[in-house]
Amino acid sequence: MQTTLRQLRDLSDMIKFEHTVFALPFAFLGAFAAAQGFPPLGKCLWILVAMVGARTAAMTFNRLVDADVDAENPRTAQRHLPAGRVSQAGAVLLFGAGVTVFGFAAGLLGPLCWKLAPLALAIILGYSLCKRFTSFAHLVLGLSLAGAPLGAWIAVRGEIEAPALWLAGGVLAWTGGFDILYALQDEAFDRSAGLRSIPATFGTQGALWMSRLLHLAALVAWGRFNLLVQASPFAWLGWVVVAGILVREQWLVRDGSLERINEAFFTMNSLVGLVFFAGHLLDLFMVRDAFV
Repeated sequence: MQTTLRQLRDLSDMIKFEHTVFALPFAFLGAFAAAQGFPPLGKCLWILVAMVGARTAAMTFNRLVDADVDAENPRTAQRHLPAGRVSQAGAVLLFGAGVTVFGFAAGLLGPLCWKLAPLALAIILGYSLCKRFTSFAHLVLGLSLAGAPLGAWIAVRGEIEAPALWLAGGVLAWTGGFDILYALQDEAFDRSAGLRSIPATFGTQGALWMSRLLHLAALVAWGRFNLLVQASPFAWLGWVVVAGILVREQWLVRDGSLERINEAFFTMNSLVGLVFFAGHLLDLFMVRDAFV
């Protein structure tokens, strides 16, 4: 019994469940903005289930296909699969469970969500293979997370509309920007192992500038989203705070130093979606009386 519980704990730790905080607020923002208020509770619950299933499948698949690479990289050699703390069979079962849960939830969220589910899976799983043949895998990861607000919008409205595309586009650019910064840690290893990344291809300074441009693009996209949904000052205040967070993130790694990369990657980025969602929630609650 203790062994089983330890395996379950290690499986949960392997997929870094806490990193769901990056995309989940944007999923709920997509749903709330589409509903112009509180979406049906059932929709919210199945959006949450779909998010958990998709992320579980994607992260487990990533760990499975990268196990050999992780074993060779000193930074990742102690991850669960290469270190033997999680069995490959257990990881495969977790992957299958994630795909099943995602597919089931997508089916309950509506016909268009169900039709797009295979495409979504192809993107979120395909990301793990991209660094073997393209330096722009960071943008594929961005596209994976961009599916969260887009899928939630579709679940509520049953169609793709312009505000959802701008919100998702911002998530794509923001994710690509912070993933480039995270990849700075593996610049030398990726180059020696023949793996592709923007830092390995363009060097530290080139990567920093591309990350800055992507974060600027994210702010532009989210600004356009605010305009399309006729956001109030509360939502714009959230946008301003997010801009400050991204400036702070870039400042922490401005010289390519990795000493504060964890603060830049996790601490700063975990706040972005929460702050932006909070601004729009105040908009709906204080200005539009959407919950009355």
